Amino acid sequence: MAIFQLHISAVQRSVGRRATAAAAYRAGERIRDERSGEWHDHRRRRDVVHTEIFLPAQFDGIPMSWARSRAKLWNAAEQAEQRRNSRVAREFQVTLPHELSAAQRLSLARAFSQEIANRYKVAVDLAVHDPRPDADTRHFHAHLLTTTREITPEGLAAKSGLDMSDAERQRLKLPDHRQEYVNVRKRWATLTNAALREANIDARIDHRTLAAQGIDREPLPHIPLAQLKMERRGVPSLVAQRLRAEYRERVQGREERSANRTAAKNHEGPTQATASAAGVPGQPADMEEIRRQAREAWLRLRSKEVDKAGGRGGERETLQGEAQPKDELAR
Repeated sequence: MAIFQLHISAVQRSVGRRATAAAAYRAGERIRDERSGEWHDHRRRRDVVHTEIFLPAQFDGIPMSWARSRAKLWNAAEQAEQRRNSRVAREFQVTLPHELSAAQRLSLARAFSQEIANRYKVAVDLAVHDPRPDADTRHFHAHLLTTTREITPEGLAAKSGLDMSDAERQRLKLPDHRQEYVNVRKRWATLTNAALREANIDARIDHRTLAAQGIDREPLPHIPLAQLKMERRGVPSLVAQRLRAEYRERVQGREERSANRTAAKNHEGPTQATASAAGVPGQPADMEEIRRQAREAWLRLRSKEVDKAGGRGGERETLQGEAQPKDELAR
């Protein structure tokens, strides 16, 4: 079955990351970071099957050679930011349906890249990866590394998209960041499902949460890639172990709550019946129970009348005679 996965993250200086290093790694190329003088060489990668840079459609036909060069583009992104905690790039990582052919997966990734470029007026550096030999053979995916600033023929301009400030988004009457995330996820699901439909494949993906889909289960834990790599090398990962343990606790908690609800529901039935039998006002009762209570009330009333008339023997005679016609009493 097709799997929905769209992970959006930021490349931030505050944690020691560089846009040039991120671009070199995803594209499997060698890029020199001009700010630090450091080379980032990942030409030995064999899982990169396609790379391409997308610019907003409005710049079609305009040379902009600096923006179409991977090394120049990401060095420009680094130089445009002056703060030590700046976001120098943003990444959209998506899982490509393994049910599609290689050409269909590439077409889907290219379509999404162009839409992101047009939506935010940014440069998008696409890298499509095949599964690695030691990974799940269905793990076809794509990395869309984007500038955090709008791109123009002259260079990078103001912050854009998810990196725009809240105040600026409000001024432009744009949805808040939370809603923007949802909009992007929904668009990816729409494009993917359209590609699956055109390929005559029944599988579909859904960007909504499991709860919104009416699926009663815990989402599987997301283990960071760095931790998975550690485990593949035979190095125990405390982070991965903790995430899996927390997942098991959530599953157990959900099962216990479900069992408690079931037990409470089963216990509620006899309790309600008992309350009805006792004649508690407001409690539902069947017709037979109503008739039984009416008979008892009538017999008590007749017993009192006999006592007033005097004579216990008469009481027994009256009770034996009058208690027989149940149908008449029910009416």
